[in-house]
Amino acid sequence: MLFPTTVFALFFAVVFALHWGLANYPRLRKVTLLFFSLFFYGYWSWKFALMLFASAALNHAAAVGIDAAQDQRTRRRIITLAVVGNLLVLAFFKYTGFLFTRLLVPLAVPLCSWLGTTEQLINLQEHVLPFIERIVLPVGISFYTFQALSYVVDVYWRKTKVAGSVLDFANYLAFFPQLVAGPIVRAADLLPQMGVFPDRATRIDTGRAATLILGGLFKKMVVANWLAQHLADPVFAMPEAYAGPDIVLGVYAYAIQIYCDFSAYSDIAIGCALLLGFHFPINFHAPYFAVTLQEFWRRWHISLSTWLRDYLYIPLGGSKSGAARTRVNLFLTFLLGGLWHGAGWTFVLWGAYHGAYLSLERVVRRLFGLPEKPSEHTPPVLALLGRVWIFQVVCFSWVLFRAPNLTSAGELLRGLGRWGGDSALFSGAAVTVLAVGFLLQFLDGMRPRRVWDAVNRWPVWLQGAVAAVVLTVILGIGPSGVAPFIYFQF
Repeated sequence: MLFPTTVFALFFAVVFALHWGLANYPRLRKVTLLFFSLFFYGYWSWKFALMLFASAALNHAAAVGIDAAQDQRTRRRIITLAVVGNLLVLAFFKYTGFLFTRLLVPLAVPLCSWLGTTEQLINLQEHVLPFIERIVLPVGISFYTFQALSYVVDVYWRKTKVAGSVLDFANYLAFFPQLVAGPIVRAADLLPQMGVFPDRATRIDTGRAATLILGGLFKKMVVANWLAQHLADPVFAMPEAYAGPDIVLGVYAYAIQIYCDFSAYSDIAIGCALLLGFHFPINFHAPYFAVTLQEFWRRWHISLSTWLRDYLYIPLGGSKSGAARTRVNLFLTFLLGGLWHGAGWTFVLWGAYHGAYLSLERVVRRLFGLPEKPSEHTPPVLALLGRVWIFQVVCFSWVLFRAPNLTSAGELLRGLGRWGGDSALFSGAAVTVLAVGFLLQFLDGMRPRRVWDAVNRWPVWLQGAVAAVVLTVILGIGPSGVAPFIYFQF
């Protein structure tokens, strides 16, 4: 079920009415919300909705066991089983095909040829490949697996209390606005809200909710979809057909597309949660305004980057084990972060690229006597140069992220050297949409607070009328059809 559809609008209207209509029946209200969250997920596949509920039940049971254990050995055994179990489920659905077809078979072919057992390998492929091809990746499994892991690990570290009931934890894990593509909301932020639902005395921040939802719809339906259809998709589908200027334009278009697409999902998720009385942390904060790559990752997909920091980088040793170990930890963190995004060599290289650059960036800034974190007092010219440079660094990485395979990525990079002839894609409309998408970053974070406060002072009928007009305009100027959000595949 996609956000920018009539089906979701009707679904949300029913959920909104029942959620607030059952305010005097707290347990029934919780059961209703869980039912609709599972219905939202099961609209695509009821089997995976059952798997999601099973994940909630098992992880909550693990957390209860950890909390009740009297000795450290038992606690350690339970957390190990929980972490390994979650990762095995994720690995089965997401990485089985990659491990077998991209890693094991290429290694086994020359070995079997040398041993003279090629026939056995062929038989194995004939029996195993059909099974692998039937494995379907559940939408959003990476996101809710990371949320479940953060919960059991935080309970083990005694940073978070165990949920009051399996119902509370299931609502936390399956909450439909952020279920499919994040933000990856921590248990410490959302579980207390799931324990005690907001009552009718709660003031709904309709100004912020409406601004986020309508802004997200504009980002997705107008900017991201237009850039995908007219620039990014054609270039990445047939890079050999385009010259260097068009490839650069296509890469820039994808950079703005993925920002508008993913931040749109986060904005709509935060806005929908607000209308139900729940609060999420922000997930984007003008990432292309970053002066360093380290700052970029503090602004891009904040919930994932902080998750990787807290549950991978710091447990590996962080920056407390010397400069050399810090660089290794950074590289490993982003290498695994790349693999989290997808089972493919392009994602592995994308993660390795970011990890290597972050490690090198620290060394270079030290050599030039610059602080690792950009200062607010950085001269404007240097800050501007840093922003321009980091935007190019990130755009280069998007080639690996978006390309379907290494061959296509190589063709895109070779195409950058073809600068003869006229551009087939450059137009005033292309420049305008790119500029609008880039400037939308000024609406990230808490910058539009004055707009939210002003809208909150309007009467309800006026808020609804303006929202209807804005929505009509978005539907009118956006391309036809609604493509799935990019991060649905992760």
